[in-house]
Amino acid sequence: MSEILSETAMTPLKVAKPDASVRRTRLREFQTQLMARMQAAQSGSQVAVSQLGVMIGRTRFLIDLREAGEIVTAGNMTNVPLTKDWYLGLANVRGNLTSVVDLSRFEGNELTKRESSCRVVAFASSLAFNSGLLVSQVLGLRDSSRMEEQFSTHDGVSDSPQKPWVVSQYRDGDGNLWSELSLSLLVQDQEFLHVGL
Repeated sequence: MSEILSETAMTPLKVAKPDASVRRTRLREFQTQLMARMQAAQSGSQVAVSQLGVMIGRTRFLIDLREAGEIVTAGNMTNVPLTKDWYLGLANVRGNLTSVVDLSRFEGNELTKRESSCRVVAFASSLAFNSGLLVSQVLGLRDSSRMEEQFSTHDGVSDSPQKPWVVSQYRDGDGNLWSELSLSLLVQDQEFLHVGL
């Protein structure tokens, strides 16, 4: 328990921190709401909010909810020998073995540091590719139509190197840059498909 001094008596007050069961309940409620919105987006009944905002390494990404599946904690993963360092191994996602990739490292950046905020975003079953991405943090639902699309510079060269799976970039009202990630294009990339050394 942490203590805070009362302004009147200058005596410590006990402030209770939420226990683990309360945090789990809040996480379950968030996941339930998110799943409901994802299902609504997949059925086409919701148009305005159609993207999941995630942080992968130091980059903010938008993922179309029709391409995203389960979101689970980044718990135990079984390493697979003789694979590239961006291939983190296999995880059990609701009874299915799912390969997990560190997209930050795949793109040539540093490995994603595994922390309690990390999650695995599995690919939607419609992609027929049993894989998932390790994300540093799930940032919630976003709507790119409320952001300003970033276009190429005057000489035709983008401000940042474009990968085929990054279909567009946006800047939000707070000045944050978001890259729209197409999982369907990512699974067509030959380098992404070859995880072996």
